[in-house]
Amino acid sequence: MQSLLMLPPSPRSSEDLPGLETAPASASPPGAFGPGSVPDLSPPGGALWSGAGPGEPGGLGRALAGSLSPDMEPKVSPGEVLMSQAVQPAHADSRGELSAGQLLKWMDTTACLAAEKHAGISCVTASMDDVLFEDTARIGQIITIRAKVTRAFSTSMEVLLRPVMLQTEQEHMEHSLAAERRKVRLQHESTLNNIMKESSRFDGPICNEEEGTATTTGTSVQSIELVLPPHANHHGNTFGGQIMAWMETVATISASRLCHGHPFLKSVDMFKFRGPSTVGDRLVFSAIVNNTFQNSVEVGVRVEAFDCQEWAEGRGRHINSAFLIYNAVDDQEELITFPRIQPISKDDFRRYQGAIARRRIRLGRKYVISHKKEVTLSTQWDISKKGSLSNSNVEALKNLASKSGWEITTTLGKIKIYTLEEQEAISVKVEKYVGSPAHMAYHLLSDFTKRPLWDPHYISCEVIDQVSEDDQIYYITCSVVNGDKPKDLIVLVSRRKPLNNDNMYIVAVKSVSLPSIPPSPQYIRSEVICAGFLIQAVDSSSCTVAYLNQMSDSILPYFAGNIGGWSKSIEEAAASCIRFIENATHDGLKSVL
Repeated sequence: MQSLLMLPPSPRSSEDLPGLETAPASASPPGAFGPGSVPDLSPPGGALWSGAGPGEPGGLGRALAGSLSPDMEPKVSPGEVLMSQAVQPAHADSRGELSAGQLLKWMDTTACLAAEKHAGISCVTASMDDVLFEDTARIGQIITIRAKVTRAFSTSMEVLLRPVMLQTEQEHMEHSLAAERRKVRLQHESTLNNIMKESSRFDGPICNEEEGTATTTGTSVQSIELVLPPHANHHGNTFGGQIMAWMETVATISASRLCHGHPFLKSVDMFKFRGPSTVGDRLVFSAIVNNTFQNSVEVGVRVEAFDCQEWAEGRGRHINSAFLIYNAVDDQEELITFPRIQPISKDDFRRYQGAIARRRIRLGRKYVISHKKEVTLSTQWDISKKGSLSNSNVEALKNLASKSGWEITTTLGKIKIYTLEEQEAISVKVEKYVGSPAHMAYHLLSDFTKRPLWDPHYISCEVIDQVSEDDQIYYITCSVVNGDKPKDLIVLVSRRKPLNNDNMYIVAVKSVSLPSIPPSPQYIRSEVICAGFLIQAVDSSSCTVAYLNQMSDSILPYFAGNIGGWSKSIEEAAASCIRFIENATHDGLKSVL
């Protein structure tokens, strides 16, 4: 988890850091709420805080739950801050698990202390993009939070939180990624607005009244808190972590009204600290469900502050907003499926579409927050098992297509893009209408030597083993992405024509490994977990083509910008594919197939 921290330096223009403002130490910088941190793009199980001030450092940290004995005293490296807390009953919820709000308060304080250790002056919270909660802690366990600045920019710093000692290579990696996370952070608002404009083109999200849908009217919750001295720092500004904890409480109540179970906070998206709050302020928290996605629900929370005069006049200051994502379990600890939301009013629809756009951005950012070494997933090729390997390749693609939970994210002319978010995977489906016969599309798309003719991501593709009439092994080289080395792949392509009354053509793809072609230092060996084309005839002269890909870490960067809304590469590749197939038909290339 990353957070953005503000250091109160000499006054500077807000142009120094788009979306953030700075102020002298004697003032309360807009968006600053005491020692705190704001997670940005969190690495799994951790958090990154970014802060602002003279020299934007970035740091890292993570929370580790367990028990601690005297001989296990963790060592603190230079520049790090370590906090250990025992989980007491007062810190836990009704199920005996550590409250997410309490953990946010501890992490907020630790990240701020790391930032102040780097900067040498007081730091305050500026913003937080993402917090990811991967596990929980229970009463009696020890929470150890380690924070360290990873990078300084001009007016803010990023702090990463981790439960283990960092290795030098990892520290260098996080330092380089801090700039990329900051770029995504600053582009967030414009990206969101662009996606919202796109979403107005189609009416897919609007649900008609039907069984299994629900409205959000009953999920509206409001709460009021009076800021007292224990809630503030020595400058009198309300602790950022305290505000986050109060927001978590009201959001949990809102989510519980929809799920009728036990909601638990999974992640936080877009904490925005817009202005200061001080001792004596009345804080009004308003929460409501925006949308649901199978096993998760997004709750929006808005915070307004009132001093005595503003309270009497009913004129508050909007100081914070955030979007909290919850899962929920029943009494048997099984995940609950949330009902689909039925937007009714114009405001319902705005919040509904906004939740879809934010989810799309979160999916696109996942490759930034999970930069880890590629784990080999490919199957060792064995000619004696070619039949079972080919069949499992085809079945995996059919199973991926049949999964529930596909959400439409983009529609553009003949092209629709869907995403499927699962516990450990992100999948993409691109559907396109093609004005060519299904058998023609099948022959063109199943011959991967032709793919570089239309797919800009493919540089070369050659057959290295003609296993059978329906199975080939290809060696593929791909273009550079994110300034890295080019990637290469070895894939098994298994194709099937329709059987009996079925009218579906299948082209399935998955990675295999061959000892005869080891990884080359010139390329990054990549993996295809499950991908391919499903082609169905509409009539004798047209068809629909669906491309699916369950993405590995190495493939995700090619799709992330598209999913996140800041790239059109998938749409461009899909349009190129349509033109290639239709032109091949019109030019009579079918005669040479």
